[in-house]
Amino acid sequence: MANFTAIRKRAEARKGGPAALAALLPAVPDQAAVARLADDRVLAEMTQRIFCSGFVWRVIEQKWPGFEAVFLGFDVARLCFEPDEFWEAATRDARIVRHAAKVMAVRANARFVADIAAEHGSFGAFLAAWPMEDQAGLLDLLAKRGSRLGGMTGQYLLRFLGRDSWITSRDMVACLRDAGVEVAAQPGSKRDFLAIQAQMNAWRAKTGLSFIHLSRICAMSVGENHASAPEEE
Repeated sequence: MANFTAIRKRAEARKGGPAALAALLPAVPDQAAVARLADDRVLAEMTQRIFCSGFVWRVIEQKWPGFEAVFLGFDVARLCFEPDEFWEAATRDARIVRHAAKVMAVRANARFVADIAAEHGSFGAFLAAWPMEDQAGLLDLLAKRGSRLGGMTGQYLLRFLGRDSWITSRDMVACLRDAGVEVAAQPGSKRDFLAIQAQMNAWRAKTGLSFIHLSRICAMSVGENHASAPEEE
């Protein structure tokens, strides 16, 4: 396995030095803030990530006030009791992107959020309590219990909710494969995610860096994202 120091030095060389690389790294997420997340904002973020998947993110962002209105401010309790007619009308509402399967995912995820909140007090409390060294297990739960929250959607959801996490961007995966981690070029299996988790845990223990910084540095150490180009991750 490659020493992470070598990966970081490579990223520094590509980005213009240690200070330039450090300036590209985001703030370390605050787990206390994750615990305080309101369930309506969790459902809203789930919905935004789902609708952004395979679509132009800018369009979803521009139409977002319409999403908030159509889905009642993502009030979980209200949405759990809305009848079929409400959801059928939502699939035809021009204020949002009219994608029936994704609209129905909002209905399913309202119930998912409600169930987790009933078990743990709130979805945010659940996320904050989940072991940091087991993102692979958390992604598996999102895929199985949530609707359309598998793959990259689940990873982006965790990042946008403010949880310290890694994202398997093309460049980050290329870095892992170069380091000797045996994963597919497009990871998707449980075996892939467990292998990634094991390596990220090892690097985190060795360096003291957050997952988001490890992930970004990996992504910036390979591929096309040189000093004049934005990182892919």
